[in-house]
Amino acid sequence: MTASFSSGNGPITLDAGPFRVGLHATDPVFIDTVSAFYGPVIQSGAEQIYDYEVVIRQPQSLRRWLRPQAVFEIDGMRPFEPQPLDHAFPMYEWGLNWCVATSAHRYLMLHAGTIAFGDEALILPGNPGSGKSTLSAALSLRGGRLLSDEFGLLQPEIMRLLPMPRAIPLKNASIEAILDFDADAPLGPTYPKTRKGRVRHLQPDKTSLAMQAQTASPRWLVFPTYTQGAAENLVPLDKAEAFRNLAFNSFNYKLLGETAFRAVCALIDQVDCYRFTYSNLHRAVPVLKGLVGAAD
Repeated sequence: MTASFSSGNGPITLDAGPFRVGLHATDPVFIDTVSAFYGPVIQSGAEQIYDYEVVIRQPQSLRRWLRPQAVFEIDGMRPFEPQPLDHAFPMYEWGLNWCVATSAHRYLMLHAGTIAFGDEALILPGNPGSGKSTLSAALSLRGGRLLSDEFGLLQPEIMRLLPMPRAIPLKNASIEAILDFDADAPLGPTYPKTRKGRVRHLQPDKTSLAMQAQTASPRWLVFPTYTQGAAENLVPLDKAEAFRNLAFNSFNYKLLGETAFRAVCALIDQVDCYRFTYSNLHRAVPVLKGLVGAAD
């Protein structure tokens, strides 16, 4: 699908899981990239009520003729420094994640990749460098339904994970790791020298986008650690330690207080907990899929 939209004729609407995004933009390259990644969930027409209304625009300064830039605006604010215009797409992706992380406090937000197999979900918490996004990408390329590579959006009242399937930003060596794992992986443009290094995005598959209203039940909790040259090793994790680590890997645990404590307690009670060391996706993915298959 090719979308035609601009700040002159009103925003387009994108569904991002439980969130509705209005996007104003005029740069044709940015527009084409958004369309390529999110065509199935793009709507056009009358304006709607949005959770987030985002503007990607070029600053009106003399610099636009020499080194064009783009800015991210939300509610009249510019929370980030301007970026090169040809980095508008990664800026939009990071900006939308920032919007969710700083405002969506009706959910417990785990810093985790989440992948569903049927109605049950694998949660992969971790800090940058742990390999959670790379593992999420690889599992989504082998039949897992991408909920998110960044957010475990847990609805505490019903203990269900909400999907927010987005482009997965692969950074630096992770790009080659995914291409070695799947040479046909649908990757977008290369963005060199971003604030996070060299970045390419993996396109979310059409099934994950089409099913983004379908929640999943937490079933497996795996804390991954990428270690160069290490053999793949999946070992059970004590639930008390799993609780501490998961609370640490939450964007809003302290803010939600007792609600977060009770939600993490309930989640830990219903999942199997593991640590996972890995270095090679060809070996790592079968180990995790075997874990999922063992519960069938």
